[in-house]
Amino acid sequence: MSRPSLRIPSPGTVFARRWSFEIFHGAGILLIVGTILLPILWIMLTAFKMPRDVYSLASALSFSPTLENLSTVFAHPWNLGNKIVNSLLVASGTVLVALPMATMAAYAFSRFTFPFKRTLFLLVIASQFIPAAAVVLPFFLMFKAWGMLDTRSALVLVNLSIVLPYAVWMIKGFLDAVPLEIEESAMVDGASRTRVIWEIVVPAAWPGIITAAVFSFTLTWNEFLFALILGKQHALTLPIGLIGFRTERGDLWELMAAGGLLITVPMFLLSLMVQKHFVGSLTAGSVR
Repeated sequence: MSRPSLRIPSPGTVFARRWSFEIFHGAGILLIVGTILLPILWIMLTAFKMPRDVYSLASALSFSPTLENLSTVFAHPWNLGNKIVNSLLVASGTVLVALPMATMAAYAFSRFTFPFKRTLFLLVIASQFIPAAAVVLPFFLMFKAWGMLDTRSALVLVNLSIVLPYAVWMIKGFLDAVPLEIEESAMVDGASRTRVIWEIVVPAAWPGIITAAVFSFTLTWNEFLFALILGKQHALTLPIGLIGFRTERGDLWELMAAGGLLITVPMFLLSLMVQKHFVGSLTAGSVR
């Protein structure tokens, strides 16, 4: 009985297959990158267009840029400057309150053993899946009873319910990668637990803490529903300011794009600055 002969593809066939794979691979990457970057590019271009150029296909890429839109959004009646200040104060205040609380909670879940530990941690994570629309009314009634509607403090408190579970989860994954023997050695030498946490654990987990801070800041910066319901005049944030560009003459796309640029660019620059910390935090939780 004869054995079937092995057919070895010719070098030309191997080259053609590899070339075809590279073409489809490159086309797929270009398609994904284009899908992500095209809306951002379109917003950036629209922010520097005159109103007549926004609705002209001939001016999609060829137009005379102007800075008038960026100056207009800061003038009356739009006043985006005040809303930017509100967004900065609310996002910064949320991060400053959330990080110490999240770090302490993450350390407790990572290092201590107590009843229902796993259940409590799962409840913390599960709270992220509660829709914001389901809790905005109880928050509204509570802050109304306390006289805190349309205040930045109310927005900070309500945003904590969004960012705290995520921050606890991320920081805990990073703390799990810090060897327990380092803390035990320090405490044997006479260091208190507070000193160990401050001088050993926090520096070791600093990339994860920074990444949690950036994500918490981003989530708060882009938050819309709570700011819309709980804010009225004095505590309106930047995303709410974009609604004002829907007027009786239609959507002012050039002004809306300028406002969108003010929202996007700070987050993009902040993400670039902490990119290396973000990569480290993603891989740290898988290493013990």
